[in-house]
Amino acid sequence: MSAKIRVLFVCVENSNRSQMAQAFAAMLGGDRVEALSAGSKPSGKVNPKAVAAMAELGYDLTTHASKNVSDYTGAEIDAAVTMGCGDACPQLPARQRLDWDLPDPKQLDDGGFRVVRDRIRALVHGLIAGAASAGGAQKPGN
Repeated sequence: MSAKIRVLFVCVENSNRSQMAQAFAAMLGGDRVEALSAGSKPSGKVNPKAVAAMAELGYDLTTHASKNVSDYTGAEIDAAVTMGCGDACPQLPARQRLDWDLPDPKQLDDGGFRVVRDRIRALVHGLIAGAASAGGAQKPGN
């Protein structure tokens, strides 16, 4: 049996990008991935536009909560993925660190929001596929 990888997705508010990435990692990774998300300055809620965008794909984001990155201080993280938040996102200790330069979709219209959502899905798919092709039991970056 391969080891489960723990992935933490981080953006500023933890209300859009990182929430959708967490959802896609859960959808695409199944029991091979423990998907987490957090924000450097969490908004305290998941954006209704993110909830609607993920509902279109059959995922219920209403069960998610906006969390602070400090909630994961000291946690063992295999891959930490920051999502276009620059200096607002701290350097997290992780076996692998990635930065996906993604715009914050909160002010975009529905079509623009979906473009960002679909880009996140493609990036998460690549991350999960890369971990799987690395030999299953290996962690990302090994």
